[in-house]
Amino acid sequence: MKIEFGTIEAVEKRHLSIKDDKMIAVIRVQQAIMRAAREFLYNQGFTELLPPITSSATDPGLRGARHATIDFYGRKYKLMGSMLLHKQMAITAIDKVFAFSPNIRLEDPATQKTGRHLAEFWQLDLESAHASREEIMQLAERLLIHIIKSVKKRCSEQLEKFGRRLEIPERPFKILTHAQAVEKLKKMGFQVAAEEEIPWDAEKALSKRYSQPFWITDYPDGSRGFYDKPDPHMPSILKDMDLIYPEAYGEAISGGERVHTYEQAIAQMKKTGIDMSEYDWYLEMLRYGVPPSAGFGMGVERLTRFVCGLKSVWQAGPFVKVPAVYSP
Repeated sequence: MKIEFGTIEAVEKRHLSIKDDKMIAVIRVQQAIMRAAREFLYNQGFTELLPPITSSATDPGLRGARHATIDFYGRKYKLMGSMLLHKQMAITAIDKVFAFSPNIRLEDPATQKTGRHLAEFWQLDLESAHASREEIMQLAERLLIHIIKSVKKRCSEQLEKFGRRLEIPERPFKILTHAQAVEKLKKMGFQVAAEEEIPWDAEKALSKRYSQPFWITDYPDGSRGFYDKPDPHMPSILKDMDLIYPEAYGEAISGGERVHTYEQAIAQMKKTGIDMSEYDWYLEMLRYGVPPSAGFGMGVERLTRFVCGLKSVWQAGPFVKVPAVYSP
């Protein structure tokens, strides 16, 4: 039975389509990506963790996606939407940590059309105590370049299957503030609110205009999760950032500096309407002391998609879960 690579049918029939030559190439490239990331981060002094899968509290900032919940011996637990809170826990013990973390986000079925959303995905999550946003941005640039160089060296045969000619990005990457990105998008005809996240279609259009990865920084306070730290010199903006792939591939990385005191967290939770009762352990941890830090998450399937030049993220892994599509 021949099933065309990259179709929804290939997802639904993964138990058959996994043998496709292109899927085998994707798996080889993904292995090279994770191997290169580990090499780089080990050399930078990071310690790898086994990530959590369930918790009473997880990242609430899922941009419209829903959490998946389970009954955990009589209590409601969530499957991890992001291990961000747990990274902050880890750096109370070890300064520099990372994990390949599974994430469950029940996206609206309409996100199938974006080519970049999965209901289950893997993320390279890292956090560094006492690091600034700028330091973590430099680390991310070096990490991405190391991964691309390693994949080009190790997977030339696989990349050839996709006709992909990867360019090595040049540092430093260009930086746009959120306000500058909004202004550019308005000139392109998009209606983008100055106080909100950039919509996916607008981000894709902006990404298409660049041939190198670039940063968007300084999102407005209130547009993101309570854990993103407001700039002490300009509290209306956050000390955060997104890395955007070029060629219309969109968001690569999201991160920034973290709220790390009990008082900051309470203030930000009140602003964003968070139910604080769900975060008992997290707030208790903050009362005992958490170091300032910065970190980010990098989607593994999105990186695989970019590296291979794939049309959609559901082509970028063997066991992907596409919103509202039933598959093995």
